[in-house]
Amino acid sequence: MSKKISAFEKERLVIQTSRDAEKTQAERNRLGQFATPPALALDILKFAATLIPTKKNIKFLDPAIGTGAFYSALRSVFPQRRIVEALGIEIDEHYGTPSQHLWADSGLTLRLADFTRETASPEFDLIVCNPPYVRHHHLSLEEKIRLHRQTQKNSGMDISGLAGLYTYFLGLSHAWMAPGAVAGWLIPSEFMDVNYGRAVKHYLLDRVTLLHIHRFDPNDVQFADALVSSAIVWFRNAPPPPEHNVMFTFGGTQVKPNVTREIPTTILATESKWTRFPLSEDMVPDFGPTISDFFRITRGLATGDNSFFILTEDQVKAHDLPAEVLRPILPSPRYVYEDVIASDAKGNPLLERRLFLLDVRISTNEIKNRFPKLHAYLKTGKERGLEERYICKHRSPWYAQEKRPAPLIVCTYIGRGDSKRGNPFRFILNESCATVANSYLAMYPKQLLAAALAKNPGLIRSVWQALNKISVEQLVRQGRVYGGGLHKLEPKELANVDASELAKLIQGLEHSGIMKQMEIFEGKAGHQTVSNLTS
Repeated sequence: MSKKISAFEKERLVIQTSRDAEKTQAERNRLGQFATPPALALDILKFAATLIPTKKNIKFLDPAIGTGAFYSALRSVFPQRRIVEALGIEIDEHYGTPSQHLWADSGLTLRLADFTRETASPEFDLIVCNPPYVRHHHLSLEEKIRLHRQTQKNSGMDISGLAGLYTYFLGLSHAWMAPGAVAGWLIPSEFMDVNYGRAVKHYLLDRVTLLHIHRFDPNDVQFADALVSSAIVWFRNAPPPPEHNVMFTFGGTQVKPNVTREIPTTILATESKWTRFPLSEDMVPDFGPTISDFFRITRGLATGDNSFFILTEDQVKAHDLPAEVLRPILPSPRYVYEDVIASDAKGNPLLERRLFLLDVRISTNEIKNRFPKLHAYLKTGKERGLEERYICKHRSPWYAQEKRPAPLIVCTYIGRGDSKRGNPFRFILNESCATVANSYLAMYPKQLLAAALAKNPGLIRSVWQALNKISVEQLVRQGRVYGGGLHKLEPKELANVDASELAKLIQGLEHSGIMKQMEIFEGKAGHQTVSNLTS
């Protein structure tokens, strides 16, 4: 070798920095190009060394090598004599071409190609990769079909069309692994919780031997330019033993984690949310009552363009819009300071920021004849191209809104765990006639709860208080987390949250034997209107 490893690494970092600077942040996000930090790459390869016999020679593969962070770390950890072959594949010449020159005499073969189209060669003993984090929105239908077929052929994984490109990389790589080979994947931890991640988890439990999953603390973002919570997944290309424990670690580094725990694969096979390990002490799946037993949960409405369809009082007056096509709507949670929303005599929420949803359900001709000012306002929307936008285009007429009765309780679905409240989520009692946009989850009582509320409307406060007794841990356990400690709850995830406190409350009022047979309660409030914009 003509250069020392440290000199190679310095030069590699110069290339990485300069090439990153030549692309916009948006472009690299779209292509899923997030370079592995040197310290993290070194930590990963040091851990890899603990999984490989000391004297075993290595054939190394990185399917998305970039400038070669993992190969550089490999050379720092393993003696050169043990690296008998090294192959890196990179689709982007922007990074691949200078990297070819850098590593030309190092023993690395760097191939400029699309890994997903390469012919597999099952000879590699160690695969380490930080695959491109390209979301499914940026993959064409034709690409998804091709990737799905090839991935299923290579690994048996039946990947959902909602999965990101990184899942296909993982599945395709199976055909490149020699028997007993070790693989380490630096990927978003969301696969451990979301529906599309089921195929990956089935593969890890059934096709290979899952060895170790290290999840970084979400507050310690590994990639400065990506809001993503990361995990390192290690497995061996060998059938899983009948009784097998997987090492789960959390926080710190992989070599020196903050929390360590072994989890039996029998538990993992029945658990939908793997991110609760190793922090959760509960090793038994919860089959008790859930929020879905009492509430139908849906996301708030998507207007198509909030700046056009959601108006302040001043905007309503300026455009002289009729009250009968307006509904009160709650502002963003950051403008709702209290957890109980009171209302005036007309049902308008008593909030400092008062907003109204434009919800028109009459024909264009009727609008033109009855409400010329409204007709003029809608015309400005058409001139802005709203009629052709995705959401509006799929409505008839384009300016009509989804039906969302005013929910009795709403839940904020995204927030940070380090907030002043200490809980990233809030249950808010809505005593007004206001509907909600998609910054909230709307909660509508199902039949049993609705019947109890019909007999005793004041019971809703006790229901709301019972929801607020749900621990932060239970909510976070069902949700998902992103880099920087950002937590999120989808409707189905909130529906799965334990509701034992609420069950106790209802059981004291009604017979509970039919809880699982409850039908969805459709609210009778109907389409609310605003008769007067003033309090």
